[in-house]
Amino acid sequence: MKNNFQKSSLAERFKHLFSVISGPRFLKKQGLGNEVPFFICPYKPEESIEMTRLQGQLVNKLEQKGIRVLEINLYDLSVEILRDRGIWEQTLEREVAVSKDELKELLQGVLDTEDHLIPAIAAKMREADFDVMFLAGVGEVFPYIRSHNILNNLQSTAKDKPTLMFFPGAYTHSLESGASLNLFGMFHDGYYRAFNIFHCEA
Repeated sequence: MKNNFQKSSLAERFKHLFSVISGPRFLKKQGLGNEVPFFICPYKPEESIEMTRLQGQLVNKLEQKGIRVLEINLYDLSVEILRDRGIWEQTLEREVAVSKDELKELLQGVLDTEDHLIPAIAAKMREADFDVMFLAGVGEVFPYIRSHNILNNLQSTAKDKPTLMFFPGAYTHSLESGASLNLFGMFHDGYYRAFNIFHCEA
């Protein structure tokens, strides 16, 4: 599984994910040293629909086993924040009137990771009883929200329970460049503090 997980079937990956996440080693954050309990579930971008379905099935099966999952979709959360701030309609109007760069700048301001997104995630964490948090919607919020910014800013907020980010791309490690999140196989963000869940044992 470690070297060819993207060549394995969805059924095999589902079996591995369920086995790892439902195990006491994962839930009790064993074997992490002093690292934050962040895990990446990379997948090919063209598998996004299948992975969304797999994620839902995974949540159902985990909850049948008594493992509570807090699901946060970053796109849905972004829309929620814009609605709560009363600027959702205004944002939709601006989208057709301004350039992509101007829209990106606008969204990066109103959805600033540190000022708005992380507090919104923290509020959902306080409201829920959960054993593991799933983060999805990474591809839908690019480029105005970057995955490494989310993880960097979440480190102090989400250190008590394991977090799994579903990532449409690759999470690679090399001696030359260190660890890198490669969104869609094209955009590189340096991030080293998460574990590839397909490299984890149950």
